[in-house]
Amino acid sequence: MTRGGRIAGLVVATVLLGTGLVACGEPSAPGSDPAQVDAVDAPEEGVCRLLTLPDIAQASDATATVPCSGEHTAETYAVGELPASLAEAAYDDPEIGAFAFETCTSALEKFLGGDVSVTMRSLLTWVWFRPSQKAWDSGARWYRCDAVGGGEQSAALLTLPPTVRGLLEGRPEDAWMACVKGPSVSGSATIPCARPHDWRAVTTIKLGEPAEAYPGDAQVETTTRDFCSDSVGAWLNYPVDFDYGYTWFHEAEWDAGNRRSICWAKTRD
Repeated sequence: MTRGGRIAGLVVATVLLGTGLVACGEPSAPGSDPAQVDAVDAPEEGVCRLLTLPDIAQASDATATVPCSGEHTAETYAVGELPASLAEAAYDDPEIGAFAFETCTSALEKFLGGDVSVTMRSLLTWVWFRPSQKAWDSGARWYRCDAVGGGEQSAALLTLPPTVRGLLEGRPEDAWMACVKGPSVSGSATIPCARPHDWRAVTTIKLGEPAEAYPGDAQVETTTRDFCSDSVGAWLNYPVDFDYGYTWFHEAEWDAGNRRSICWAKTRD
């Protein structure tokens, strides 16, 4: 935690919020649709699934679809083929992850109707999946982007409405914005701001352009800290004394495509 006006120490959180969850591993068997397990053809767009936190940690997913009108935690909003330049790439090539980051992030912002800052400060993020290793070896080169509510620092994925299309347009409901309850942002689970909380994600800072090299941990943290001090102070209408926190990401996230940090305000609501 950092106190505006008087410095009271630093809290650096490393949550992954609104930036996409890069999956790795093998699909889990329970709840799988046999027709999807090693499917070479691209999956269907606009369908829903009841995914769990273990599911979104996998590289591929064959979970059976469920009606979007019923209980579900994931909505497939983008499906496509990898570019020809990645046709010969290895199954776990980082360039595929970078492509997915850019593609799924851009598509999610348009789908939700919020700008990059609002999307990043929401509980809505994305996870992407590729074909199974067997399907990959058979020539499958598709990707699938699913919208989910929550992620690595959540207790569980949120149940979604029939569609999340346009959910962040205008002034989003607190039910979908990210807050934290606890003494600091670091290590605490993100919760909907509609619940009692102590911290709210209020702004983001852009740290570089897509083609720029990672400037290093020290510079990223310092730039984030200084910006968040000013930005949160302005958001709180310049009180004499205030607390703020910040989330900054490391080189791995930078290489995946993220160029932003998140600023948090200590609030009473």
